[in-house]
Amino acid sequence: MQQKIVLKLLPSEAANDAIIKKHIAAAAGKKVASVSGYNISRQSIDARGQKVHINLHINAFIDEPFVVTPSIDFKFKNVSNASKRVLIVGAGPAGLFAALKLIEAGIQPIIIERGKDVRARRRDLAILNKEGIVNPESNYCFGEGGAGTYSDGKLYTRSNKRGDINRILQLFIHFGAPENIGYDAHPHIGTNKLPHIITAMRQSIIDCGGQVLFETKLTDLHIEKDNITHINAASGEKIKADAYILATGHSARDIFNLLYHKNILIEAKPFALGVRIEHPQSLIDSIQYHCMVRDEFLPPASYSLVQQVNEKGVFSFCMCPGGIIAPAATNPGELVVNGWSPSKRNNPFANSGMVVQVEMEDVIKNSSLKIQHSPLAMMAFQQAVEQKAFNAGGGNFVAPAQRVVDFVNNKISPSLPDNSYLPGLNSADLRTVLPPFIHQALAGALKAIGKKLKGYYTNDAILVATESRTSSPVRIPRDSETLNHPQSKNLYPCAEGAGYAGGIVSAAMDGERVASVIAKKLIS
Repeated sequence: MQQKIVLKLLPSEAANDAIIKKHIAAAAGKKVASVSGYNISRQSIDARGQKVHINLHINAFIDEPFVVTPSIDFKFKNVSNASKRVLIVGAGPAGLFAALKLIEAGIQPIIIERGKDVRARRRDLAILNKEGIVNPESNYCFGEGGAGTYSDGKLYTRSNKRGDINRILQLFIHFGAPENIGYDAHPHIGTNKLPHIITAMRQSIIDCGGQVLFETKLTDLHIEKDNITHINAASGEKIKADAYILATGHSARDIFNLLYHKNILIEAKPFALGVRIEHPQSLIDSIQYHCMVRDEFLPPASYSLVQQVNEKGVFSFCMCPGGIIAPAATNPGELVVNGWSPSKRNNPFANSGMVVQVEMEDVIKNSSLKIQHSPLAMMAFQQAVEQKAFNAGGGNFVAPAQRVVDFVNNKISPSLPDNSYLPGLNSADLRTVLPPFIHQALAGALKAIGKKLKGYYTNDAILVATESRTSSPVRIPRDSETLNHPQSKNLYPCAEGAGYAGGIVSAAMDGERVASVIAKKLIS
């Protein structure tokens, strides 16, 4: 028979197959020989007590042959000669998963991507890190796989109602991701592994008859009688399709400007802005696991923090255990930082975004920009802060930074600790970079968090400015059921760039959702 069992084990026990079977047998009241095998459906860490435990949700096979949980059999069709085709702008998770969903429906996808493929893109990132030269079309935000490809590959989401999370994870596994992402409470692939998976997805799309065009940038779109007739690329090429998906990501400011100047409806959207905070990973381990040295069977510790300060929400974002802070700007003269981790998460530092929610009233009160009441107001505010950060760093993407306690006490740090940011740091007063309400909220939150997590509030930690690409500062509206833009029946705003997702999995689910709606419309 099969039996569902929940086990609470020490980390060393959870890593030992024989011990797991012994505990299964005890829970089922059977001999160990009766346990033929088991599948893990969920695994999580419980660090609330003095001893850390691993919780395992298991489907055990007792007195019957063991069967591995079957993977989903995806039915990808040959769409080389399909009668319908859909143009997808952007080769991030939304665009790639939308393409795969269309192929399952028998529709040909054509993906255009302003950036380069993952391999060529890596060279541009190396130049950015080592020489301080950013390619506006190929960087941490733009290129095959989108922003998530080279910023960690975390797959955790709370968006259960937006789509089938398990299907998304199984697709990643199908294309080469480790099987444990299917049951880990906080699945993670790693920046070193994700590019190979993205490459496999692209090759599958091409093998099925889809098209993927790199260094092909959308420059214009044409609407006649409530329909997009075609789009223009920077090369001068005109591309026609039956439907058009905008999956451009949260940093495609040129697309937001294009829509605005063509009087296509867009809206300003709240986002979050702040800094990257970096601690020694050993310190975070000691705080979270209540020990001097982390157990070898435990992964580097992470955290998720929320704090209210003067009615402002401050929260951690995209926490990277064993990670690296990277320059994520998309244009010269603007400084943005993000974080990523390799699959082993074995770097000596832990970093996380620490950000404050920004509303329209904040922009009106804290900005002299003439564009205040425009749909682009939040974007302009975001950009102005990034420019201040670049200037405070001194150029070449050297970032302004401050030790945590010094930041709260308004003191320029006389020195900065070892850190992971390759272009280098410049000790600066971050009040010259961050708007007052952001600085004040962060200062209050750091002191409050330090009282809850002993050791977190320390000058051994640094703040690096600025973390500003948390989400899109613009929303491209769409009908809640048909998902098309109100001014065009065949234009479909999608995922992070349109304001309908936040992260790899939710973007992938939104891409699939839009593709399903389009397929139903085109095939009916």
